[in-house]
Amino acid sequence: MNERFDYLIVGAGSAGCVLANRLSADPGVSVCLIEAGGSDASPRVQTPAGTITLYKSKVFSWNYFSAPQKNLAGRSLHTPRGKALGGSSSMNSMIYIRGDASDYDRWESAGCPGWGWQDVLPYFKRSEGNRLGQSADYHGIEGELLVDRPPDPNPLSEIFIRAGEHLGLPRNDDFNGGSLEGVGLYNVTQKAAKRLSSYRAFIHPIRERPNLTVLTRCQVGRLILDGGRVTGLELQQDDQWRTLHCTCETILCAGALGSPHILLNSGIGPKDELKKAGVACQVDLPGVGKNLQDHIDGLVTVRSKSPLSLGFSLGSLPKVLASPFRYLFQKMGWLTTNYVEAGGFARTPLAGELPDVQMHFVPGYRSHRGRLFEWGHGYAIHTCVLRPQSTGEVRLGEGRRLEIDFNFLDKPEDGKVLVEGVKLARRILAQPEFDDIRGLEMLPGPQVQTDEQLLAHLRDYAATVFHPVGTCKMGLDNMAVVSPELKVKGLDNLRIADASIMPTLISGNTNAPCIMIGERAADFILTPRTKTPTIT
Repeated sequence: MNERFDYLIVGAGSAGCVLANRLSADPGVSVCLIEAGGSDASPRVQTPAGTITLYKSKVFSWNYFSAPQKNLAGRSLHTPRGKALGGSSSMNSMIYIRGDASDYDRWESAGCPGWGWQDVLPYFKRSEGNRLGQSADYHGIEGELLVDRPPDPNPLSEIFIRAGEHLGLPRNDDFNGGSLEGVGLYNVTQKAAKRLSSYRAFIHPIRERPNLTVLTRCQVGRLILDGGRVTGLELQQDDQWRTLHCTCETILCAGALGSPHILLNSGIGPKDELKKAGVACQVDLPGVGKNLQDHIDGLVTVRSKSPLSLGFSLGSLPKVLASPFRYLFQKMGWLTTNYVEAGGFARTPLAGELPDVQMHFVPGYRSHRGRLFEWGHGYAIHTCVLRPQSTGEVRLGEGRRLEIDFNFLDKPEDGKVLVEGVKLARRILAQPEFDDIRGLEMLPGPQVQTDEQLLAHLRDYAATVFHPVGTCKMGLDNMAVVSPELKVKGLDNLRIADASIMPTLISGNTNAPCIMIGERAADFILTPRTKTPTIT
């Protein structure tokens, strides 16, 4: 097969699939999209409820574990990332959230001109196919990524929303409109009650383009450099090493963990650290792998006898047995759930004008023992810190393996916000709307009440929401890895387009922002200008 392409795109995830679609729209260029995982053609991937089986899958997940977290009782946190066509968009909860407008204005003020909210909004709208009739001021209707409501929300999701309203939180029917604050049903990226990953939205329909090559089960080892240019890359496929060459550009879209790992293995990163890992430094970039940020999460989980919630019991057996038939013939029932159909954004007493926590409501029992399934019923609220101040890093460890250190709760402020978030979740669950299904709180548990006790509990149980960003941050300062045009500093034809370029974490789920980043990268490549490109 051909080993030379105009564009090499590493990673068929949220951003990479968009980029491959836009670049290959020109029949005069050749594009190669490279994915380390395999096919997404599995009911576990395509059926929304299958998402719960993917996080620990040996087939569909990388199953990283972090370094022991010094502020979380020395625990190593499970950190799944997608390993299939679609990347993490083939294993996530399909929630479509952009974050707050101020997130992007903060990027711009931090040295990323052209990345303010009014600059990025048109790119969000370009890819979106909104099916909810939401305001055209914020939404697009012609994009490939369909955005809809959950097809058959569990009754407990509405109970959560009404309880939040009772507490004073506004009902929000569009978290991607003028305001994040409030509680409501999340929009989801689904089509006909099936997952619509970035791959299914942007690549699967155009897979037969003759100028587009999609390679699977190909793990990139390193980039090949010739002076200030990337001339190609080495990858391993079926235990065989191959070399691909590029004539125009190589774009890393391997995510906040994968992209810095490839750079470091290629000798692009902090000189002293590369030397320590036994890698010859090609480009001294001190920011590679630094600035890791993620949403830290606390859980309140309750046992309940109500068979209305998702769960296995004698009372729910008829519903469970009927679910495959309801799904196949009606596109309804349990198999349509993404497990976090409802949620919201709120301000704790520590917040300013903007929400500082996000909630994901689960209308089923989340195991207090960490099991995938538990017998019985219940409900839970995950609450995460939206703008954490703690930052960590990724680095090369023994054998050049990736080491991930979130450094969670390094800043005491994050712990204080998380404690307040858990207290807020408890207040919502204490509202009378839950009286008919009320049960025993299993975590943190009734014995955990004071702020000090809650913080100690969170050190033992807090986890990540799987939103890592920032490890190849965009900007103009000395720790920036890419320019505002996403070009890697010190190299002419290498860009990065994924969550790693975010200088700061956005206020919410990261799939939609990564798709936007892919759209922007395509415009930077296809419409080179002296100023930031804009679209109407």
